[in-house]
Amino acid sequence: MGLSTSVLAIDAGNSKTDVAVVTADGDVLATARGGGFRPPVVGVRAAVDALAEVVDEAFAKASVTSVGHVSACLANADLPVEEEQLGQALHARAWAATVEVRNDTFAVLRAGVAEPRGVAVVCGAGINCVGMRPDGRTARFPAIGRISGDWGGGWALAEEALWWAARAEDGRGGPTALARTLPAHFGLDSMYALIEALHLEHIAYGRRHELTPVLFATAQDGDPVARAIVDRLAEEIVAMATVALTRLDLLAQETPVLLGGSVLAARHPRLDDRIREVLADRAPRALPQVVAARPVLGAALLGLDHQRAPREAHARVRAYYERA
Repeated sequence: MGLSTSVLAIDAGNSKTDVAVVTADGDVLATARGGGFRPPVVGVRAAVDALAEVVDEAFAKASVTSVGHVSACLANADLPVEEEQLGQALHARAWAATVEVRNDTFAVLRAGVAEPRGVAVVCGAGINCVGMRPDGRTARFPAIGRISGDWGGGWALAEEALWWAARAEDGRGGPTALARTLPAHFGLDSMYALIEALHLEHIAYGRRHELTPVLFATAQDGDPVARAIVDRLAEEIVAMATVALTRLDLLAQETPVLLGGSVLAARHPRLDDRIREVLADRAPRALPQVVAARPVLGAALLGLDHQRAPREAHARVRAYYERA
């Protein structure tokens, strides 16, 4: 059975995927969750195959075989050409008559606003920023790492902390408590021991992200080097948000600036305060807020926008996720 006006909402991040089947009235018929979506690692076909398993589960729960529209907000869809490629791959699955693929940062933005207007900065494993207006105009960045001018996110913060701590211990840099707190997290007594363990993979590469909370805790305890790293992240976040606001001619208007991703959702006091301080100086009409809603809500709302669903439908699906 197919529902010609309903929406398949997909929020597929690096670590997890959320899917929902939503009617044009905003009723959530079914949800499903799966693993991460990483086409650069496994290839587009394998990534979409894994996504299909989650979609099939949701369709089975909803007793449908197709819907009217797919609204997919996907990690690693960083460039328009990648969105197009992934859109074609999803369209080939015949889940719906129409498919719209966006970067997953758009899901965070739409989840946090009553209408499609504002700017979102996401800081999790990496960092990204998008903005949108109701007339369809958007602002975005390539956000594919240092080659596109990016700095920030959990991986970059961990590497930066390691860099300063290593130099503090061997004398190339000034003192910092990071030289003690980083190795201590893994039960080690020196940066040399930590460097050796990471290099020889006695500590798995993927565990480096555990050092990001250690950095924030060290900053909160007053370490000047750790504080400087956190302050630099705040500057990067505000720079992205301000540029997006400027591109969309929203700098002089009261505009939501949504903050999402694991680093920002953790509400580290030093980072939180510094973002608001710098943003108030550079974009005084901006209205910063941390997004607590699950991003799949944003994908669903974008889908309902596409289907020109009534406001009541938007309110109903939002209420569902606020209760969840």
